[in-house]
Amino acid sequence: MIHLENRLAQKITQKTVLTPQLVQMVNLLALNRMELADMIAEELVENPVLEEATEIVEEPESGPERPGETDASDTQFETPGEREERSESTVDAPEPESAADDPFRDFDLQEFEQYLNDGASRPRETESFERPSFETFLSRPSTLVDHLEWQLGLMSIRDPLRVACEAVIGNLNEDGYLAAVDARGRETPLSLDEVARSSGSTEQDVERALLVVQGFDPVGVAARDLRECLLIQLASLPDDHPEAMQIVTDHLRSVQNRRFQEIGRALGRPLDAVLSAVEVIKALDPRPGRKYNRPEASHIEPDVFLVKEGDEYKVVANEDGVPPLRFSRTYRKMLERGETDPEVRNYVQDRFKSAVQLLKNLEQRKNMIVRVCEVIIRHQADFLDNGIDGLRPMMMKDVAEEVGVHSSTVSRAVANKYAHTPQGVYELRFFFSGAAGRAGGAETSLTLVRAKVKRIIEAEDPRRPLTDDRVAALLSEQGISVTRRSITKYREDLKIPSTRQRRVR
Repeated sequence: MIHLENRLAQKITQKTVLTPQLVQMVNLLALNRMELADMIAEELVENPVLEEATEIVEEPESGPERPGETDASDTQFETPGEREERSESTVDAPEPESAADDPFRDFDLQEFEQYLNDGASRPRETESFERPSFETFLSRPSTLVDHLEWQLGLMSIRDPLRVACEAVIGNLNEDGYLAAVDARGRETPLSLDEVARSSGSTEQDVERALLVVQGFDPVGVAARDLRECLLIQLASLPDDHPEAMQIVTDHLRSVQNRRFQEIGRALGRPLDAVLSAVEVIKALDPRPGRKYNRPEASHIEPDVFLVKEGDEYKVVANEDGVPPLRFSRTYRKMLERGETDPEVRNYVQDRFKSAVQLLKNLEQRKNMIVRVCEVIIRHQADFLDNGIDGLRPMMMKDVAEEVGVHSSTVSRAVANKYAHTPQGVYELRFFFSGAAGRAGGAETSLTLVRAKVKRIIEAEDPRRPLTDDRVAALLSEQGISVTRRSITKYREDLKIPSTRQRRVR
């Protein structure tokens, strides 16, 4: 018979534990320069011990001040009563008798002397102070919904129809189509019955509302698919285009595949008439909503500069916009004088520990990015001198071995970061790619192979476009061994149409 009982046992195991300091270091390493500036701004608000070094602070030459001494900067705005009260508390304050009474015993500030002395607190030579741009005071641009609701407000219609129109406008996507997102994240046409149920309107009101909104500007808005969008725009043109209307209605897929002769045979029209109708269709806007839903431009600022000095390149970290930090002298003196109660004293000590750890992690982040970029320079010197043709294959694990860290650390160090090079601004991940075989055992970067595929296709005869087999053969003549299947994959990654779709008859 088996007896179950509880027992206490000890065993030794090894496991990885992420300390708060390590978690902070990992998070800092993944931030780019602009994100780092935002994080430091938040830290300056949360941690009163840290402050931005924006002015010159001269340290006294007579050495560290004693508890009985005061700083003129602290007393020049005091009233006589406050000065006497401060003097009495200063005289009565006992001096630390041993190391156990040292308020800074739990952390070392000597390592960060550069943040405390006058040298680190001076403004950077490259720092420029500019007034904010006038564009920052402008109101936000009008969106598609704003534009449509403005037009709806100019109309005199009854309330049930107005509610249905607002429901139609509210269910338009960025392209201006009446669509919804399914469980898989794909956009599907939205039925009028669904709009009616979600808004509490009748289906008849939603049908009339759809016609009302489709008459708004931009023309083609509130369509349920591309065919309906193009038909609305064709119907609004001053001239009639029966061939274009029929092509959009029945042969839109053939237009996409450039099967113009098949369209001519189906319509019983000559090829010239079909091509003229296709030109009319090309002049239409397949995404009318984008006129008002323009995506905001993303600003890219380099995190490092790869500068050539003499015959060698060096890495210069871009610290413009990242505020320099230093410890607050006010809180340092608060601990040194011993004037605070234990609760406040412990809080300030904890804030100092947090500030010291942050400065350590910021320095480690900077050193890691510089070390990774130095390895990139050694591997990609030909690219920096000659451009894309000098790009060599390079893997993150190889860089990690040279730096002496894990490959995931290198991945975080290059994530969302850009480098300013003599060839332009490139994302650091651009320099990492696999290798394709070359004659003689040498290897070439897959990024370079993709660039060569794009060049070959751009230089082809539009009437006789090259097949993927032919592109692979041309690369083989250049000493690059790539299969047809790989060429197809590279072409699709570059969003280049197939041979049939590129052919111009």
